[in-house]
Amino acid sequence: MTSRRRYTALLDANVLVPIRLTDLFVQLAVDDLFRAKWTQDIHDEWMRAVQRIHPDIQLESLVKRRDQMNAKTRDALIDGYEMMIDSLQLPDNNDRHVLAAAIVGGCDVIVTYNLKDFPKEIMSKFDLEAQHPDVFLANHLDLFPGKFCAAVRKIRGRHVRMKGTISEYLDSLTEIELVATATSLREYANILDV
Repeated sequence: MTSRRRYTALLDANVLVPIRLTDLFVQLAVDDLFRAKWTQDIHDEWMRAVQRIHPDIQLESLVKRRDQMNAKTRDALIDGYEMMIDSLQLPDNNDRHVLAAAIVGGCDVIVTYNLKDFPKEIMSKFDLEAQHPDVFLANHLDLFPGKFCAAVRKIRGRHVRMKGTISEYLDSLTEIELVATATSLREYANILDV
């Protein structure tokens, strides 16, 4: 009997900056809706971005978040991709490490807000695609509505600051460009409240 390989996504640093988005991705990965992957370079990048946006957040808090992500998400950390970086071409050379990690990590997709930095013609050479986080999440909600909604309930249940109404939570997802995902989740609002 052959085992089916789970859909694997490399999460770009820009999707790991908003804590609500990180929580959602990590919980969905923990619940086995997909395999999440990242690198230490990606961690460093999102941590720098959070500190730039929110200078009041202490580095220790971000290190704790990074360590929890690594501990909770099975085999997420990719290494051994560095030698491939210089051989790759992308519109922004600073993104080559992301593509190299996706290739070495056996990923199916790079989830990123910066789709223009990962052109289809380049990605297809490596049997990869780039997806906006809203497309990725809306697709997973469509495929696994029960598990997806259970993940949202877990997230809301463990975060005191998310105790607002489900409508407020979904509005906050819309604010981080998860319009289709939030719209689809509204159909399940009655089971999302904790």
